[in-house]
Amino acid sequence: MATKTAVDADLAGALVQTMHVLQDLYAETSRPLGLTPQQAHLLCVLLGGPLGMTELSRILSIERSSLTSMVDRLERRDLVARIPDPKDRRACQIELTTAGLQQAHEAHDAFTQRIEALTADLSSTARRTLATTLTGIVARA
Repeated sequence: MATKTAVDADLAGALVQTMHVLQDLYAETSRPLGLTPQQAHLLCVLLGGPLGMTELSRILSIERSSLTSMVDRLERRDLVARIPDPKDRRACQIELTTAGLQQAHEAHDAFTQRIEALTADLSSTARRTLATTLTGIVARA
């Protein structure tokens, strides 16, 4: 087995530190909206349209039971609604309500504004390279 080089260790360390920074940003931007970071993430994911519980569980990397509890809380706040799944009458999909759509946009905008501020000193080429590289890492994960 090959030994990890200092560059490999630096990359792993940088990615872990980036993850922590992003988690902190999610917490900071979701708190004023009365959301947990996980709730904000769920609402932002649903900006792409309704999704089933299995898909949401996979995307959010949480157990279905935890997701069910989170959806219950957001449903009580009228931020999401359960709708029949057109492909499976035994299942439901989760969609944003009007209030949820507004809250999701607020959460997304607050988070992206913070990211833009953190990366403001990067050139447009560096920003594209970073986005492409991170997208590739995520795709392979």
